[in-house]
Amino acid sequence: MVMVLLLEEEDFMMFKYKFKTLLVPISSIIIALIIGGFLMLFTGNNPIEVYKVMIFGAVGSIPNLANTLANAIPLILSGVGVAIAFNSGLFNIGAEGQYMIGALVGAWAGYSIQGLPWVIHIPLVLLLSMIAGGLWGGIVPGLAKAFTGAHEVITTMMMSYIAIFLTHFLLRGGPMQASGYVPQSPKIESSSILPILLEKTQLSAGIFIAIIVPIICYFFIYKTKWGLNMRIVGKSIETAEYIGISVPKTIVASLGLSGAFAGLAGAVQVLGIQHRMVDSFSSGYGYTAIVVAMLARNNPIGVIFAALIFAILNTGSQFVQINLGVSAQIADIISGIIIFFIAVEKIIKIVYKYYNRSQTENRGVIS
Repeated sequence: MVMVLLLEEEDFMMFKYKFKTLLVPISSIIIALIIGGFLMLFTGNNPIEVYKVMIFGAVGSIPNLANTLANAIPLILSGVGVAIAFNSGLFNIGAEGQYMIGALVGAWAGYSIQGLPWVIHIPLVLLLSMIAGGLWGGIVPGLAKAFTGAHEVITTMMMSYIAIFLTHFLLRGGPMQASGYVPQSPKIESSSILPILLEKTQLSAGIFIAIIVPIICYFFIYKTKWGLNMRIVGKSIETAEYIGISVPKTIVASLGLSGAFAGLAGAVQVLGIQHRMVDSFSSGYGYTAIVVAMLARNNPIGVIFAALIFAILNTGSQFVQINLGVSAQIADIISGIIIFFIAVEKIIKIVYKYYNRSQTENRGVIS
């Protein structure tokens, strides 16, 4: 009887913990939508009508839903990469650069490697892009963080700028530019193209990759020794060193894995939609992935749902602009408000932590 009560209490505590974990992201979304509604009223628009059109534009028909899912694919893959770094206590701000490097390598491998069947060509391109993104995130930022203490926010961001200018160099009269004046690469071989699942939409077979990868990463982070080591380093470097975990190796591996999945996102976008690398390829997916990971609380499965929310906002806002004339920037405003409330919660926790510490120290001095 006592054992049953203990198990029931443990289940209740677990449910309470999961509920508290979900409370902030859900409430952040609701508050953001409410504030967004007031902004629409202030500008003379009917928020109920806008949100109705937005939802219809995102999921109101099979083609609309397909395009929303296509929009979510790079967010899911990049978001998983950022979540891996966050779980290790590392702030990978350079997912955009890793995404672009993965796309560059994917495009190059797609058009330069010829004569292979699709069953070999597609996995090879994806693997090369993952390696490129992983090296971009792991070599300079990872080694610099592990052995010199250089902050990964600075190094990953700087590597993003290098990726952007490298793209300009390669495509604006550089070795990857196709014949003509348009700054773009040659079209990739048909053997490397991910098939479109629904005609007249952008939904490719990349959606299967976007579903499988978070599941694999979830088990890696929460069910393996390596994932446990990463999370321990993320919680306390001192504890990790005390129990014998190699912190430098874990840091390099975490940033490398993070970059690998951002690189995979870029490759899937090239193979599934673009079919070539263009100089204006960057669309901010790598930056939005940071918000996706934060909203998902760095849970790879949660990243799927968080990415879908932002994909709905992005796709639906374009539909709203076309049909109601309301600026599509409303999606960015709502996204920004979501980020604000998630950040506020973290700030409150930090302040509360330091307040408790100061109170404890004061009691010690008095006694």
